[in-house]
Amino acid sequence: MTTSEKILAVSHLKVSYDSIHAVDDITFDVGRGEIVTLIGANGAGKSSILRAISGVIPYSGSITYSGKDLKNIDADKIVAAGIAHVPEGRGIFGNLTVMENLKLATWQRKDKEKMKKDFENVFSLFPRLKERRKQQSGMLSGGEQQMLAVGRALMSDAQMLLLDEPSMGLSPVLVRDIFKIIQDINAAGKTILLVEQNANMSLHIASRGYVLETGRIVLSGTGRELTGNPRIKEAYLGG
Repeated sequence: MTTSEKILAVSHLKVSYDSIHAVDDITFDVGRGEIVTLIGANGAGKSSILRAISGVIPYSGSITYSGKDLKNIDADKIVAAGIAHVPEGRGIFGNLTVMENLKLATWQRKDKEKMKKDFENVFSLFPRLKERRKQQSGMLSGGEQQMLAVGRALMSDAQMLLLDEPSMGLSPVLVRDIFKIIQDINAAGKTILLVEQNANMSLHIASRGYVLETGRIVLSGTGRELTGNPRIKEAYLGG
């Protein structure tokens, strides 16, 4: 599902930690309805890009969402504008139940009827969360915690999801499940910016991709173009 309208535009983005340039002058965009993936080795700057977009770390350069400049906007306001970040490590509250975690994401919302439909949608996507809705989240398996993290992002009514390593630590079967769910979420109208170590799976479902090395974009193209690129095959797809 793709359109030509840019929903996110990142221009000359730089992120530094002390004297280390984690992200070094990166420019890219995401079209409404696309799945765009960022791939690269650990330390390439992928997660820092997502954190900058979601307003949790300082940066220089420009990030706009639906034409709105996000510079110096508080993270909660960025969520309210329509961007939800599912961080690496999931970030769920283990001492709260599944339902309490999901409800936390709705604190800025007033649309009770749509909230009810969104709960139904999340439980339809993730039947295991419905079964475990009264269970303490820290007792869930890794795959179930990842489902909860994605479900919580959906409950914020975000139109764009930033997904950081959603397949990390999951069994091959659950990895396939998570990527299928990402496609289903996209087909339902959500735009997705995906950071993934599993380059093969992420490029397979992506509209477009960007390859990062040491904080810079070194290659870009459609998912199919990058999958067929000999350099990408050798470096990320096992030859």
